[in-house]
Amino acid sequence: MATPSYARSLTSAVKRLKVRASKMEARPHTHQNIQLSSSSTPAAAAAAAAAATQTRQIQHSPSRPAQPLSPNLERELSQIRLPKAVQATYLAPLYRSPPPLKSHESRDTVCQLQLRSYNVRNLEVFADFALRAAYFLNLSAIGPFALPRKTERWTVPRSNFVHKKSQENFERITMRREIKIRDGDAEVVSVWLAFLRKHQYYGVGMKANVWEYGGLEAPKEMDEEAKRVVDLLGKEKVTAPVQGVGQGRLAEKMIQEPFKAAWGAYAPSVGAESVPSGNERVQKVKVDGGVVQDGKKEGRRRAKA
Repeated sequence: MATPSYARSLTSAVKRLKVRASKMEARPHTHQNIQLSSSSTPAAAAAAAAAATQTRQIQHSPSRPAQPLSPNLERELSQIRLPKAVQATYLAPLYRSPPPLKSHESRDTVCQLQLRSYNVRNLEVFADFALRAAYFLNLSAIGPFALPRKTERWTVPRSNFVHKKSQENFERITMRREIKIRDGDAEVVSVWLAFLRKHQYYGVGMKANVWEYGGLEAPKEMDEEAKRVVDLLGKEKVTAPVQGVGQGRLAEKMIQEPFKAAWGAYAPSVGAESVPSGNERVQKVKVDGGVVQDGKKEGRRRAKA
């Protein structure tokens, strides 16, 4: 019995094909002959023939050697100073010295920023950027300190079929740097961290530990802060009620039934039944054949009595 066509191999089907190379017909190059009328002059005919046979040529201007600068011009160029923002990129970041301490005080670390990355170049660039930002915010920063590397390894099967018995290893090395801020204001430190988060470099993660120090007289400090806010904003703005979104017609909304029902005015209390149609303005009563069902029931009860 012959094998059906759909079960045959594609290779055997291709064997019966006969492939021939396509013949490319070479077309002869035609030359355009310009026929001039008898009225044209010999000079014009010669110019037209020269233009027809002329090939296009690209002419490049000859290269000129670089001319040396004059000594006076070189001296003036060497005296031009780069802008400070450009010149600072070629220099190491500056550091702010912490404020002087009194006899009974000590240095306190207010922020500890840890940078992590798998690439050393990105890590060093962002650490340098963080130190420069701390300098311009008048924060006393020290670092960056190199922390121990974190090495992680995984051994997994190479594949789930023919290579399931062979394994391969993966390794990931996390490099870390640490920057510390000493004796800085809490608000300035929060601004510094927000600035770093806004301009965060790709491939670099951040982890910050922030400490805030306060005295034992917290109520007195809160009263002083409240007085300072009143002096800045004024007593009228501080004591005025807060007008949020949708509070302009609050007194009018409080009377409306849908508003009261939406906020739980008709919600059942403990052991009480819920009010039917509490979210509606008018209570709807079913009517059967033009007679109210509730009134019909009451009439029957009276007749029985």
